[in-house]
Amino acid sequence: MESFISRITEREKFQQQVLYYFQEFENVIFLNSNNNDSNLIAVAKTNNLDLKDWQFGFISYDYKNKVEPKLSSKNTCNVSFPEKHFFTPELLFLISENELELFYDDGLYSKLHVSKIIDEIIKVDVKTAVKQNIKITPRISKTSYIEKINKLKRHIQQGDIYEVNFCQEFYAEHVSINPIDIYFKLNEKSPTPFSCYVKHNGNYLLSASPERFIKKEGNKIFSQPIKGTIKRGENKAEDEQLKQELLKDKKERSENIMIVDLVRNDLAKIANKNTVHVDELCGIYTFPQVHQMISTVKAEIKDNTDFNEILKATFPMGSMTGAPKVRAMELIEEYETAKRGLYSGAVGYIDSLGNFDFNVVIRSILYNQKTDYLSFFVGGAITILSDPEKEYEECLLKAKAMFAVLC
Repeated sequence: MESFISRITEREKFQQQVLYYFQEFENVIFLNSNNNDSNLIAVAKTNNLDLKDWQFGFISYDYKNKVEPKLSSKNTCNVSFPEKHFFTPELLFLISENELELFYDDGLYSKLHVSKIIDEIIKVDVKTAVKQNIKITPRISKTSYIEKINKLKRHIQQGDIYEVNFCQEFYAEHVSINPIDIYFKLNEKSPTPFSCYVKHNGNYLLSASPERFIKKEGNKIFSQPIKGTIKRGENKAEDEQLKQELLKDKKERSENIMIVDLVRNDLAKIANKNTVHVDELCGIYTFPQVHQMISTVKAEIKDNTDFNEILKATFPMGSMTGAPKVRAMELIEEYETAKRGLYSGAVGYIDSLGNFDFNVVIRSILYNQKTDYLSFFVGGAITILSDPEKEYEECLLKAKAMFAVLC
């Protein structure tokens, strides 16, 4: 790929203009770090894939059935992203605070053509839609949710599992939204380091994810599971008090540590001997709606370990399954009432050197433009210490930003 460098003055507006300009393209992925790093926008008219070049894409939760052939998915999914999809961008925008580096396929575009595209992008009118007050319906009632939590706790009491991530769907039918506008409103409400916008074949993902699934740099690899959530305080003193409460909470810490052990075990399948270690355990990080407990697990792998081998060892992210992993996923399929699809999956990129970075798809709106169906999932880790009422309240807390931009 060739590259073209240009100055930009209004980064946020320019990113919106890029998405509007390419809204007719088959594939669009915007990886938005919210000032934690440079942002990436990859676009392509077709599904062309060059394994020696940059690849952008996603893996849906139900790819688990390829990773573990004994698993299956029987629930209904109304936003039909493929189980796994990658493409090589025709144009790749690397956007820093006031500079754009645009990489382009010189078999499709000339430097003059690329310069003209940038001129056209900055003339694009950014649209702000009127708030629609969409009616959101829970897929299961609160009563049913609590009954299912109690049944899952019985599995834990019987030694079937130690922890399970149980999720519920909220949905709306016959709705027409402006996905770009909703995405930026969600990002304004909840700016997170692994936010992303995905468009593929009439399906959209509008994500405010705070969680990294897995990153590779050279032969170093690391994963950052989130387990442990508490609301923000009304003032600075209360906020600090709640952070300390989360840090000392035995249930939240046990949730996190169990998943850290699972992630360590996953990474050990592909790591060089004695290289898996916990870099940070139960760190507290603050986001606009919540405080979260995040751990970091690192390892070294052999230089020739390919992406699919890494995926087979680690996918889905342990924070979205439970432990033991396979049995937890079997119970998820039994007790949840909707197919997760891209929720709990991952979005990211692989560069030309084989380095990659992927998020965990949480705090995200899924939208099928062809059927006018909109959906989002929220959930949490269920352990023997879980209080079903509090787990339900945590679901609503995690859904707060999504309700705010839709209702």
